[in-house]
Amino acid sequence: MPSSVTSVFSEANDFAAALRTEGSFGLLVTGSGQFRARLTQVGLHRLRLSAGEEHLSRIAFVAVPAEMILVSLPRGRGPGPIWGGITVGAGEIMTLGAGERLHMRTDGPCRWGSIWFPAVDLTRYGTALTGAAFAVPSAACWWRPRPAMIRHLRHLHSAAIGLAETRSRVVIDATAAHGLEQQLIHALIECFSKGSATEAAPATCEHQAVAARLEALLQTRPQRPFQTAEIRRTLGIPARTLCLSCKEQFGMGPTEYIRRRRIQPVDRT
Repeated sequence: MPSSVTSVFSEANDFAAALRTEGSFGLLVTGSGQFRARLTQVGLHRLRLSAGEEHLSRIAFVAVPAEMILVSLPRGRGPGPIWGGITVGAGEIMTLGAGERLHMRTDGPCRWGSIWFPAVDLTRYGTALTGAAFAVPSAACWWRPRPAMIRHLRHLHSAAIGLAETRSRVVIDATAAHGLEQQLIHALIECFSKGSATEAAPATCEHQAVAARLEALLQTRPQRPFQTAEIRRTLGIPARTLCLSCKEQFGMGPTEYIRRRRIQPVDRT
């Protein structure tokens, strides 16, 4: 049955635990000040919707399950999240294919929305609605639908989130939820089938891969004071590549990122 929950957080670790259902791990807060965040999650029959509002910059590693597609869309007029070094504009949406792994960061206060769609259902609906073979690229990709399409998708997402926030922790009416979900699916397919798609440049893909490998290495020994020379040797990459990758993916150099991870307790479960 459709359901929803809205939570408000004043502790980063509590927010990190809630973000696990969003595929996010290892939340690292990089901004200063009192932590505040809000997260609304809506479970429909096939789709799962989320909306976040955060006040401090942060970094997290996102791992999309093998059977899911993640769609990220902007909320409001402020800056959106940065996915794998790519900033998603107000008129764009981002997709992460099944099994994709990369970092998502914010550079200050941020509002974001997401839609989780089973990959097999997206393919099935897309083929049925377009009358042609349909698939979303497995790599991270951003789309530029026509303005009316993205406005319609954002309106439907906001309607679902607004309904959830007024009826938090209760079951949403099944009939209304089904109708809203079908409209969301149609709007998504229209954005994909009639919008233009762009994959990340080869250099950005390389930086994403380096950051993911670095993350895996650091998670093996989170409190170890790794030196950049040791990291370069272990990963087999030049110093320039490591530095550029960290600057693009984390907004800071490798030494600073490692230092922050060591001094700030983070949830990595």
